[in-house]
Amino acid sequence: MAERPRLSKELDGKTFRSFYYLKKELVDFCRENKLPVSGGKIELADRISYFLDTGKVLKTSAKRKAAANIGTITENTKIEPDIVCSEKHRAFFIEKIGKSFSFNVLFQKWLKSNAGKTYGDAIDAYYRILEEKKKGKTTIDKQFEYNTYIRDFFEGNPGRSLEEAIMCWKYKKSLPGHNRYEQSDLTALKQ
Repeated sequence: MAERPRLSKELDGKTFRSFYYLKKELVDFCRENKLPVSGGKIELADRISYFLDTGKVLKTSAKRKAAANIGTITENTKIEPDIVCSEKHRAFFIEKIGKSFSFNVLFQKWLKSNAGKTYGDAIDAYYRILEEKKKGKTTIDKQFEYNTYIRDFFEGNPGRSLEEAIMCWKYKKSLPGHNRYEQSDLTALKQ
């Protein structure tokens, strides 16, 4: 098994992208090398890869948007552009949907892409999203590689334990290449 290299300036972008690093490791590397630490894993990885290949700092492009002050929310209130899911929004949805409400990723995406529709429409969309989740396999965003791996492990290995899934994940992330589950990862359980 190839040893995962320590994240350092000696790596090139291609080698860096061949291995899995925790977000904390990416942030620490950025701090050590005076790179911006804002953003998610994907932005951090892009920034580090660019730095390793060029020695230059990739400028951050997105500025944090301030939450719009929308006053009182009703079911007829229109969803504001550039919505930020605040405590005011959470309180509204908990009042209308119940304590089980949460800002899941799909619902947040729906809100952000439906400015101009009403909060009543949002409530209907929330229930539709829950129904769709019950019916099938949901898409996990790219930055959540661990979650995707664990789900796919159990899909391919009913009856296996979480401990076994984690052992296989640790094995997989130590290898160069992608971090998707493959049946051959079970070799980690034989070591």
